[in-house]
Amino acid sequence: MARLAEAKPEVGEGPLARTLCAALASAVDTAGGKEGGPVFLVSYRPGPDQQALPPALRQSAFTYDNALAAIALTACGAREPARRIGDALLQALDQDRTFHDGRVRNAYRAGPLEAGPPALPGWWDTRQKLWAEDAYQDGTATGNVAWAALALLTLDQDASDRRYRAGAERMLGWITANTRDQREPAGFSGGVDGFDPSQTKLQWKSTEHNLDVHALAAWLLRLNGSAESAEAARIARGFLDAAFAQGPGLFRLGTRPDGSLQPLEHLALDTQLWPLLGVATPPDAWRRAIAGAQERLAVPGGFDFNEDRDGLWVEGTAQAALTLKALGRTEDARSLLATLSGQVSPSGYLFAAREPRITTGIAIGPASPEPDFFYHRRPHLGATAWGALAALGWNPFTGRSVD
Repeated sequence: MARLAEAKPEVGEGPLARTLCAALASAVDTAGGKEGGPVFLVSYRPGPDQQALPPALRQSAFTYDNALAAIALTACGAREPARRIGDALLQALDQDRTFHDGRVRNAYRAGPLEAGPPALPGWWDTRQKLWAEDAYQDGTATGNVAWAALALLTLDQDASDRRYRAGAERMLGWITANTRDQREPAGFSGGVDGFDPSQTKLQWKSTEHNLDVHALAAWLLRLNGSAESAEAARIARGFLDAAFAQGPGLFRLGTRPDGSLQPLEHLALDTQLWPLLGVATPPDAWRRAIAGAQERLAVPGGFDFNEDRDGLWVEGTAQAALTLKALGRTEDARSLLATLSGQVSPSGYLFAAREPRITTGIAIGPASPEPDFFYHRRPHLGATAWGALAALGWNPFTGRSVD
């Protein structure tokens, strides 16, 4: 069992950090399976007024959330639980049921992993009398691959061998081989969506995804000095420069499927924040994105996901707290951390949203006829991990303290 009292956090202190670190470590401990074996953590738990999650979420361990949890546990000093998630990511990379080309899926079935291909989430559809899976969860988003690789590089810093680094290199190899898009502005496209074996290539490019790729490639470049890493970092950074609108000082969401840049009418909070954490020497002009986020995305106590301001996005508010810490605005960060302290569920996890439901303005997949990605007031692994990172002052894009 991982005992946080014996693993001192490497950066930061405080009740919020201790609460969130303990909740993350406990989730790994209670996941079961062989002692020390690979494990994926379920991303959501039922909310205060729910008996159970919707079928598509009951077993779902989203790769992004689990990568964040591995990084946050490392920041907490709980390296053994972090390693168990990292080993699950490696097994998913090496033993997919269909593909063996360096990709990982957007989600896996939560719980301890047995030998062989990790199971994907699914549920019994009583109406159709069949086992159903989700097209997005079976697919592979570029940003999720990059986040899995960032988790592996975080673990590599204290590993006795190079298996985590080798896994991250394979993941970057999949990104560069399968998502590089030469259409101006050049960058990396969204990945693939749909069911095995014929998946649909996503033609749009995301600013957030390209930031993830840049951070991954730049980290690998520091380690291996490879031409592939240098080229990937350069291309992704070029896309970030193109996505930044100098006039208003805001980052666009990315491009449409036809390659044209998205308008500035619709924004996302993380797109405004992550470039300031994931690029080693961001231009001074990029700092204006913080002011733009405060002007267009702020709600009482923190931030919404998008510009409709229909509620507080807990994960994004944690991201803002960490970004403000990195910029030396400690009092502003402390105010947001106080908001997070009020969003801790009885389990120790942070809720995904303060309100019953908030919108994002984003569709889950290409088959969605309208925006259908929402955050609900449910305990959320990803929000909890970001909250721990913010409280500890740990930058997940570099594996270093922001202090």
